[in-house]
Amino acid sequence: MTLALPALLITLAVVAASLTLTLGVRALRRSSGGPAHAHDLMEVAFLNGGPSRAVDTALATMHSDGRLAIGGPGIASAQSTLARDPVERTVFAELAAAPNGALHTLRHAVMRSATVQEIGDSLAFRGLMVEPRAARKWRSGSIALLVACALGVPVTLVVTMVVSVLEESSAPFVLLALPALVLGIVCGAVNASRAGARVTPAGRAAVRAYRAAHADRYDVGHLVALNGLRALPDRVLWEQLRTAARLTPGMARASSRRPSPANGDNSTAYATVPVVWCAGSSSGASSCGSGSGGSGSGGSGSGHDSGSGGSGGSSCGSGGGSSCGSSGGSSCGGGGGSSCGGGS
Repeated sequence: MTLALPALLITLAVVAASLTLTLGVRALRRSSGGPAHAHDLMEVAFLNGGPSRAVDTALATMHSDGRLAIGGPGIASAQSTLARDPVERTVFAELAAAPNGALHTLRHAVMRSATVQEIGDSLAFRGLMVEPRAARKWRSGSIALLVACALGVPVTLVVTMVVSVLEESSAPFVLLALPALVLGIVCGAVNASRAGARVTPAGRAAVRAYRAAHADRYDVGHLVALNGLRALPDRVLWEQLRTAARLTPGMARASSRRPSPANGDNSTAYATVPVVWCAGSSSGASSCGSGSGGSGSGGSGSGHDSGSGGSGGSSCGSGGGSSCGSSGGSSCGGGGGSSCGGGS
């Protein structure tokens, strides 16, 4: 009984799957070729922590200059009607419609508003972020490859033992198939991590450029956008926003819009597409409703508002808890010369 042919088929299948996934993830995270810069502070906040960071930035800014009062236990009230950007206008609009002014309800409503969701759509269109839906199939495929190859290892061991008992084989089946299975495991893990990272290399570069260009700014909104709630000097406000983040429910599917490349005017052309941008943006998994308490650097922000930095663990990516793993430059070599996880 010759096992060279099954081992060859397994190797070809794993190499083909690894190569397909690697090229797909690399294309997914490739910049659109336009200028890699953030237009304003809200885009920087979104890159660092998704909708939650953008909303927390607006709330902290409005509270610091007296336009929004936040009292205990987590009740917000407008002290002015002056809004300096669309997100702040949405805060006032949602606050006016809120029945009791509860901060966590206000925060959640603004997070899932079209105004905030479209920030993510615009960033994705410009190649600074990856849309959750676009990344999902590649991440699922990478996980499937990882699981299949991991399960294949004990199967090849069993087959090898059975064959060795029945007849003498020139080369153990496990030695023939194991290199391909290891390649599949490594490539599946690397590509799953990279596909789950919501912020692209261009997005991280945009955050670094903004941070360098505004190194002399220390206003509250700037601190929250770049470093999360833990950077707030007002510890009472920090506790109120952190509590609001814990109470924020999971975000339901929301309808938002993204720029349509079919129209020459990319700034105003939109096609209705249901896209949900959850709390974070940098990591792989998505945790809607989390906060942005972590410290974000270079576009890899926290999607979870627990005051801890790093990429959001509960998920989004971006990513939410994201929000968000980072792409790595690791490569897995092996037969067939395929590489996975290379630079994007």
